[in-house]
Amino acid sequence: MNKISNKEVISDVLSRVAGVDKDIIVLASDSRGSASMTSFAEKYPQQFVEVGIAEQNLVGIAAGLASVGKKPFITSPACFLTMRSIEQVKLDVAYSQMNVKIVGISGGVSYGALGMSHHSLQDIAVMRAIPGISIIIPADRYETEKMMSSLLDYEGPVYVRVGRNPVEDVYSDLNYNYEIGKAIVMRQGNDITIIATGETVKIAVDASDKLKEEGIGCRVLNMHTIKPLDEEAIIKAAHETGRIITIEEHSIFGGLGAAVAEVVVQNKPVPMKILGIPDEPAIAGNSKQIFDYYGLSVSNLYNVSMSLLK
Repeated sequence: MNKISNKEVISDVLSRVAGVDKDIIVLASDSRGSASMTSFAEKYPQQFVEVGIAEQNLVGIAAGLASVGKKPFITSPACFLTMRSIEQVKLDVAYSQMNVKIVGISGGVSYGALGMSHHSLQDIAVMRAIPGISIIIPADRYETEKMMSSLLDYEGPVYVRVGRNPVEDVYSDLNYNYEIGKAIVMRQGNDITIIATGETVKIAVDASDKLKEEGIGCRVLNMHTIKPLDEEAIIKAAHETGRIITIEEHSIFGGLGAAVAEVVVQNKPVPMKILGIPDEPAIAGNSKQIFDYYGLSVSNLYNVSMSLLK
């Protein structure tokens, strides 16, 4: 099967359900094409609002729609959505507990060559610090489908971050249990644990398989929900494997690694390594080039695991 992007899955799901549920409203900045929402806008013009380059207004309008019982889904580039409208997210959505689903598209470094202005590497940190909002980063098409099914019945503010490009499958089908706030064990093992989210889950799974060839049991946790975090799975991994590595398409500050470290240090301190983008403007290039440059790769994850095991 050909690879597709997670944003396309979000659009497909919303297109399927919007005809039945007229309360679903999709809002976009100037990004209907980037968000793969062109067909939705054409099919449901009365349930689509394009605000233009005005992310603050985008969030405010969505909060207003939610206050009268509508079910708004916002789509806009993550770099602008989380930086320009953060006050509206904090007050109009999170503090007011409006049922708004905020979908940051082209997250992480998936805008690639456009560089720091379009990279979104602080969004998890910013959103984590706001009370009352959940954060989800799906790994592939199947997980995005599962996530959307859950979100349709999930009351309250949620920030979803997806990339721009087609991604490799982590799962082979929809035949698995998915629950917001619960990590998924992708590989079993008791020697070391890798905790990943989003597009780095595939890297973690492949690294675990490579370590298995050396007789090393590497547990892989897919932490698709960053908030609320599955603290139980983290503490269990710390006790049972004694070493933890996190890997993410985000700054090493404030993201998945920081969230996991907060749990580890307060419950079961163990040797730990955080892999992500260091404290510098990320280089420009395509996603793979950037991943490889910063060691978000199977080979580097393997090497870091071997080093931590020694």
